[in-house]
Amino acid sequence: MRLRLLRHATLLLEYAGQRLLLDPMFAAVDAQNPIGNAANDRRWPLVPLPVTAAELATTCASLDGVLVTHTHPDHWDPDAIAALPKSLPLVCQPHDLDAMTKAGFTAATAVTDRLTWRDVEVHRTDGRHGTGDLAARLGPVSGFVLKHAEEPTLYVAGDTVWCDEVQAALAAHQPDVIVVNAGAAQFLQGGVITMDLPDLIAIAAAAPQAAIVAVHFETVNHCLLTRAACREALAAASLSRRVRVPNDGDVIAWTAADAPSRRG
Repeated sequence: MRLRLLRHATLLLEYAGQRLLLDPMFAAVDAQNPIGNAANDRRWPLVPLPVTAAELATTCASLDGVLVTHTHPDHWDPDAIAALPKSLPLVCQPHDLDAMTKAGFTAATAVTDRLTWRDVEVHRTDGRHGTGDLAARLGPVSGFVLKHAEEPTLYVAGDTVWCDEVQAALAAHQPDVIVVNAGAAQFLQGGVITMDLPDLIAIAAAAPQAAIVAVHFETVNHCLLTRAACREALAAASLSRRVRVPNDGDVIAWTAADAPSRRG
């Protein structure tokens, strides 16, 4: 398994011989209006992709599939919709299947619980994009668990705070690697809508067997936790070795030896 963070939640994943893209957002710097009701009014993306346009086109042409946790524009934007081949297999949550079909993706599949695709088990997990009425207004979000006999079990939690649904996913799937959308995204009212430092420490405590990768930083104007502050807090909690905070463009790799014999 090989994971490359492109930017924000956009991940290029090599898993069981497949080349997968998660939550593609390809917009150029400053292309989007600021997220409203936030602590600042900066246009976003705040930073460019760590690849050239030619490299991005080559990447899109080499993909075997795409996974989209939800269709908020920082996870699925018009630039990605235009760039990706419409015949690519695409996995999404049921709520978003109609939007994918209308966008022209002819091999889009909604996963309610689980499906098997090219020997990879894909399980959908639930989450909460905030708390209370705010989470309801932001709509349903999902995560995905990927399993294969020769790979570590990977849990991509998606846009969620620490909640019962995340705890249930950890208990059910016992992942070896967890990708967490941190960054403490938030509005002026209502609390965080993605994981913050306490949430990140809680997930590390709940899954002591897992390596954790924290992403979703320094790209959108309502994500207020910086990588530097996150790394400092992780060091203070003696979690720096277990929780990685990659920079845009960084690659993290695991081998078959990192996948324990247990499989549930």
